[in-house]
Amino acid sequence: MGERKIRVLIAKPGLDGHDRGAKVVARALRDAGMEVIYTGLRQTPEQIVTAALQEDVDVIGLSILSGAHMTLVPRVMQLLQEKGLQDVVVFVGGIIPQEDIPKLKALGVAEVFLPGTLLEQIVHVVRQSVKRSLQTSE
Repeated sequence: MGERKIRVLIAKPGLDGHDRGAKVVARALRDAGMEVIYTGLRQTPEQIVTAALQEDVDVIGLSILSGAHMTLVPRVMQLLQEKGLQDVVVFVGGIIPQEDIPKLKALGVAEVFLPGTLLEQIVHVVRQSVKRSLQTSE
């Protein structure tokens, strides 16, 4: 039996209505052999974490273009901690000012992908982060 596929939840938190980038990333991860669940638009942090728990995901990818990342991401991270899901790898993609990237990483975000990031790089970083997460949780 082969290795279990990496399970990824791609979510669009907040009121942002643009999901083309999220769908492109979801397709790239799927094409790379991962199981991808896409939540759709306008999800609350609570809905995202509930879906992550129900779907038993390894990774959550948050796509945020609205500028609300410093409100939405801390709430998602807090809820993951409360639900015992601190081993889930979290990525953020979208329009994120450079000065906010260290703040997001300090919250536990594994990586922040800005517009123009190559899909191959996203796939590679997701695989490496999950591998590291599995090694540290054993």
